[in-house]
Amino acid sequence: MEYYPQLIIDSLKTVIHPAKGQDIVSLGMVEDDIRINGRRVSFSLLFERPNDPIVASIKKACVNALKRDLGPEVEIEDNIFVKVKQKPKTEEEPALPGVKNIIAVASGKGGVGKSTVTSNLAVALAQAGYKVGLLDADIFGPSVPIMFDTQNERPVLSDIQGPNGKGLIEPVEKYGIKMLSIGYFVDPDSAIVWRGGMASNALKQLINDAAWGELDYLLIDMPPGTSDIHITLVGAIKITGAVIVSTPQKVALADAIKGINMFQNEKVNVPILGIVENMAWFTPAELPENKYFIFGQGGAKALAEKLNVPLLGQIPIVQSICDNGDNGTPAALKQDTMTGMAFAELAANVVKQIEK
Repeated sequence: MEYYPQLIIDSLKTVIHPAKGQDIVSLGMVEDDIRINGRRVSFSLLFERPNDPIVASIKKACVNALKRDLGPEVEIEDNIFVKVKQKPKTEEEPALPGVKNIIAVASGKGGVGKSTVTSNLAVALAQAGYKVGLLDADIFGPSVPIMFDTQNERPVLSDIQGPNGKGLIEPVEKYGIKMLSIGYFVDPDSAIVWRGGMASNALKQLINDAAWGELDYLLIDMPPGTSDIHITLVGAIKITGAVIVSTPQKVALADAIKGINMFQNEKVNVPILGIVENMAWFTPAELPENKYFIFGQGGAKALAEKLNVPLLGQIPIVQSICDNGDNGTPAALKQDTMTGMAFAELAANVVKQIEK
């Protein structure tokens, strides 16, 4: 008798799975690897797990069916192999399912006004009608509580339970922005002396154990430079894109390149939304039409063109930006001012880049 694959499949269709009541072919348990070599027949059976208690009885039923239909001379014993079904890959549940876009605001070095830009960008987005959150990830130098005059706020646990069964942290809310910072949990006059692992764990708690709810944008005020905190963030959440803040100074621009390279590293792979040139020029309050390029002119614009990334905005230096930051009233609140308009334009450009 000549054997062929369909003959073997037809025979195996008579083998019924005792628990499921269907034949093993219909259940997809017969692997497409039937081999015929003279009288020798071999194939594989697929099971959900290798230690399935029904393996032995199914194999025995297959041997009996094939000997019955193909003849007793068929060599099938010990030629039926067991494989484990590969589970279909499903998309991993995002860490923050209610957050549509997560934006990292970063800089290659400190002192370029990154936190000022982040805070005002958050305000500008909120004033444009978006639901906005702000996470202060600068564990060792938190400044968001000062920027929003919320130093005395202490977040409480909400009634919403997290995955661990405990209540989630309720973010502080002001100007329509939900905010969390390590600064809300420590003495503002004390230095934070933590090892990297402790800082990373604290940051993970602020991300995963908070009741962020539904947000259009969650802005993350990153610590300056490139560190393990940045790696922690990238591993913990899916960042939509990064905004790089720099001044026109050559030293700041050189460090900005390092920040961009970090996000574009193949292990990090976060898109660069663009560059913000902060302190682009100085304009005195009494001479609003005058521009004094005290840190150089157009450096970030030239860098953006060189790296083929957008220049999202140019923010001038005016006394009110510093005063508003110290007073907890971000300059972007006043949309009819020079800085208010600059931050509104920045917010609009960030939204456009994300939509692209």
